[in-house]
Amino acid sequence: MRRRQSFVMVRGPVHGVVRAYRRGMARSPFAPSFWRSPLRGPWLTSVLGIVLLGGITLLFVTGLLSYAAYNPDLAPVNDKTPDKGILGFYLFSWPTDPHWLYRLDQGVHVTLGITLIPVLLAKLWSVVPKLFTLPPARSLAHALERISLLLLVGGALFEFVTGVLNVQLDYLFPGSFYPLHFYGAWVFFTAFVAHAVLKTPLALRNLRRLREPREEQSELVSPDPAEPTVSRRGALWFVGGGSLLLFLTTAGQNFDGVLRRTALLAPHGGAEPASGPGGFQINKTAAYAGIDPAETGEEAWRLVVTGRDGRTVRIGRAELLRLPLHSSALPIACVEGWSTSDQWWRGVRLRDLAALVGYEDDPPDLFVESLQRHGAFRRAALRANQVADPRSLLALFVNGEDLTPDHGHPARIIVPAAPGVL
Repeated sequence: MRRRQSFVMVRGPVHGVVRAYRRGMARSPFAPSFWRSPLRGPWLTSVLGIVLLGGITLLFVTGLLSYAAYNPDLAPVNDKTPDKGILGFYLFSWPTDPHWLYRLDQGVHVTLGITLIPVLLAKLWSVVPKLFTLPPARSLAHALERISLLLLVGGALFEFVTGVLNVQLDYLFPGSFYPLHFYGAWVFFTAFVAHAVLKTPLALRNLRRLREPREEQSELVSPDPAEPTVSRRGALWFVGGGSLLLFLTTAGQNFDGVLRRTALLAPHGGAEPASGPGGFQINKTAAYAGIDPAETGEEAWRLVVTGRDGRTVRIGRAELLRLPLHSSALPIACVEGWSTSDQWWRGVRLRDLAALVGYEDDPPDLFVESLQRHGAFRRAALRANQVADPRSLLALFVNGEDLTPDHGHPARIIVPAAPGVL
């Protein structure tokens, strides 16, 4: 009796302690039972991973091309990442053909990046239990995998957040966007490649199953799943619908007219900023750039061209109008992803200006300085192939009218396939 009473008295409290302990552990993200969604599993994670494999690779390539378009190895004024070292190994002379090249590249980069946000968030959600797996490292290989996973998750969030903020012209992060996004991209993509090499074969094996498996064995599968409210395929449709919605409310900033008004999430969506020949998109007004109208008047403004052996020519706008004028149909495309259709520009060819100062047959690289007082791109350098292109102009007119102050009156550079800021 004494032993039985002892057994009964101890039995209750022990079970109570165990149940309380289990409930406490279940409230901790380090407990597998904390993650109860029945959607998590290898099949869902693999589908999302394969989509990101192609999408992020294209994002990285278009981002590198966009960086090359700024000609950062041409002159220090173009290079916003002077300490890049070997990371600039691929840089090349940016071409002028086709004239819509930068418009296509950056339009794809920004639109695709925003479209992939729901896929990225779903992927991170699907693997979040792995970030809390204990012990932190079971072996050296496992430790390296965990480190690459942290770099991958952190790098993805950093790149997408800074990219979206740049598109919205909201520079809330410390420092310049260009080095932050550039170096962040290399860190993120290095971790991404390492992760893809490790996981792509497994993802492909999971996708070879023609039907979604009813039972999966994986650390991603909850040991105590909740009742499902949607299937994994239904979740994919939900993610795809979110991506489609973002695409439809972003892509319009690459077009004019009605389509631009569909770009509800882009700062350059909606109606054109003005009417008339100069009523197409801009980033900054002349007033915002600190341009005093007195500086651009007929009496005050002069173009100064310095060339071979220090030869210098000073030309007013009236004298420019007496030189041979040519026309080019060229768009403006910016790093934020927005662009215009071809505008009809008219002015003096850059190569003709080079000829005035001794470069009749071999147009050189060109250094340009504007009236703008401040800003990263108030000065820029252009390559010789850009100067030599017959469509490259010092424009005086656009769409049959004088340039407006916001579009660079009394004269502005326009070059095929170059970022608009140049």
